[in-house]
Amino acid sequence: MRIRFDSILCATDLSDHSNYAVTYGIALARVFQARLHVCHVVDFPTPAMYGEAYIAPQEQLDQGVTYAEARIREIMTGQQIQWAPEIAVGSAADEIARLAEEKHAQITVAATHGRTGLQRLLLGSVTERLVRSLPCPLLVVRGPEKKLDLPLDGAFRFRRILVGCDFSPDSDLGFSYALSLAQEFQAELHVIHVIEAATYMDGLKSGIDYYTPTRDQELRRFLQERLNRLAPTDSRNWCEMQTVLLEGRPDEALMEYAEAKGADLIVLGTRGHGLIGTLLLGSTTDRLVRRAPCPVLSVRSGSRAPGA
Repeated sequence: MRIRFDSILCATDLSDHSNYAVTYGIALARVFQARLHVCHVVDFPTPAMYGEAYIAPQEQLDQGVTYAEARIREIMTGQQIQWAPEIAVGSAADEIARLAEEKHAQITVAATHGRTGLQRLLLGSVTERLVRSLPCPLLVVRGPEKKLDLPLDGAFRFRRILVGCDFSPDSDLGFSYALSLAQEFQAELHVIHVIEAATYMDGLKSGIDYYTPTRDQELRRFLQERLNRLAPTDSRNWCEMQTVLLEGRPDEALMEYAEAKGADLIVLGTRGHGLIGTLLLGSTTDRLVRRAPCPVLSVRSGSRAPGA
């Protein structure tokens, strides 16, 4: 499946850390010649963040909307892509999901670190709600911990993509996105399955009463063969792909591997219920979104199919 993005939604709370994600939105819009919708949600209960005291609610709201649109236009000055500002009022997660649906977005880009002190927009439960509620995949970008350099020129490419696979439908869809992006960016693709011993033993009790080195070898051989069969035969002509088995807790194993290999992107299905249990469900994705050394693309089976 060759994936294309024609409409991209990028959410920002106008802080530097959040605006770092705009760089990725711009780059994707350029690569796919897509329209970029730069979104900001004015959170009515906290209008003081726009520089005024809470006196006249409607006036404060209007000022917040005006300020946000002007700031977005400033951020996007000189960008030679199709784009539009999208200002909404209300709950961040609800409004971002609504705009993604309304603008037929095929991917949403957002940051995990928002405005300092207020910690609004895309922290904690909001990110988790977006992972589960968006009608499209979510690319979560962590802003750098140190001083930001934000040329916002979109001059980057994914060189090394890691995808976690547990052979569930969501995992398979995540692999399709990872494979297509690897083709688009001519990137290395690292296909990873994490063996979590306790989970496997729970799932295999009916057929295996004890765990031995021989059975471990058989399991590894079986999993390696399944990983090798995931990609179409001709994909190796245009994509350098490696299949890897790791051990441990999935989020920790994937983060360590991503850091060691210098991954530019981690791709995950947000639900896992295939071969053995739920290796990539919920908390694993949430922990990776918060702590991964690179952006994380979460894909779920309910996501709108991208352009082909």
